[in-house]
Amino acid sequence: MEKSHRLYLVYLSLMFSLVLAVVPLPAMVKLFRPDWPLLVLFYWALALPFRVSIGTAFVVGFLLDVLVGTVLGVNALAYSIIIYFCSAHHLKIRNFSILQQSLVIALFLAFYHYFIFWLSHFLTGVVFTMAYLWPVVTGAAVWPWIFWLLRRIRRQFKIH
Repeated sequence: MEKSHRLYLVYLSLMFSLVLAVVPLPAMVKLFRPDWPLLVLFYWALALPFRVSIGTAFVVGFLLDVLVGTVLGVNALAYSIIIYFCSAHHLKIRNFSILQQSLVIALFLAFYHYFIFWLSHFLTGVVFTMAYLWPVVTGAAVWPWIFWLLRRIRRQFKIH
């Protein structure tokens, strides 16, 4: 497989994560849905920081804005900021154990949700509830499996 074709697998995984983000779920389950696109972006920003970085995060965030129907640019801005810090510290984060990475990811996810709440509160006047933080818990919980799956794909298809 050519090198350029291998990068399509990265973009395919990001598209699949966008589909997972908009799949209809029951109301109770929807509260616990992890931020699939952000988690997949985290992995690729840690694994390939010079190929998947702020620009990719902006495009994925913008596509999520369009798919979900939020104010355009909110997720794009938040994803760009989060992935910037992730890419800037990718060497440190990669050396952490998977449990430590889950905690770091939880901090990034908490910042993301607080930032989204803050922008939403500024733009539309929403009120903060603890339900905003459930995806932080589930995102940190599924991080080891996402890491394992995407790492396996990256190594099997020699994506670099």
